[in-house]
Amino acid sequence: MGIRYYKPTTAGRRFASVSDFSELTRRKPEKSLLEPLKKTGGRNTEGKITADHIGGGSRRHYRIIDFKRKKDNIPAKVASVEYDPNRSARIALLHYADGEKRYILAPNGIKVGQAVVSGDKVEPEIGNCMPLKNIPMGLDVHNIEMRVGQGGQLVRSAGGSAKLLAKEGNYAHIVLPSGEIRKIFDGCRATIGKLGNSDHFNVRLGKAGRMRWKGVRPHVRGVAQNPVAHPLGGGEGRSGGGRHPCSRTGLLSKGGKTRKKKSLSSRFILRRRRIGARGNL
Repeated sequence: MGIRYYKPTTAGRRFASVSDFSELTRRKPEKSLLEPLKKTGGRNTEGKITADHIGGGSRRHYRIIDFKRKKDNIPAKVASVEYDPNRSARIALLHYADGEKRYILAPNGIKVGQAVVSGDKVEPEIGNCMPLKNIPMGLDVHNIEMRVGQGGQLVRSAGGSAKLLAKEGNYAHIVLPSGEIRKIFDGCRATIGKLGNSDHFNVRLGKAGRMRWKGVRPHVRGVAQNPVAHPLGGGEGRSGGGRHPCSRTGLLSKGGKTRKKKSLSSRFILRRRRIGARGNL
């Protein structure tokens, strides 16, 4: 796991870097765990653009990831660590003792041939999945459920980890990567360890074409558009938009709170996430 740099043979190569993919052990994915991934171009069923800057990109298949980890007390061996074009983290292929194969998110330090298992009472070792109430305090965890049996929803990107801070009643206090401290029901499951590929955020694309390969189209300023397309559009000549910067749907873009004041889940948030240079708002 590292970053590879190139000689500046072209302008695009000068500042570009790529992952060295040294942790990968297999090139081709498991065919039985693939699904087709249809392109939308950011359009809904009526053909209208509902998500900006989406379109094109390299063809890819979706890898079916086991976020629920409900195959209890059946040991599995790590067969390979693979690349997944749909996420920043690496994935690991598990071969279970009963012959089934499944993908999971690959924690940092997981090795081919290593045994992993999920269940209520398993050892708190890297790659094992268990309820929060049985995980010792202070450990790093990822792929955390928000509801029992729902499957992991939190901390799934490269290099991510949350820390189990405390336990109070039927709830566990989790410090998320954003700095937010949240109460989660202790029957929800989490996987032990920190996710790998932590150098993902240090990779520099170097040229606009690499964003097009990822399926991201150019960003057009709102003030350069027509009034039918954006709240800041229109006006005679070069105008400033006439209002505070906002998105196509009118959401203000200068920061601040956007969370609903009467959201029911607010009672589970013990400390808000860090926002901007001033910290918590």
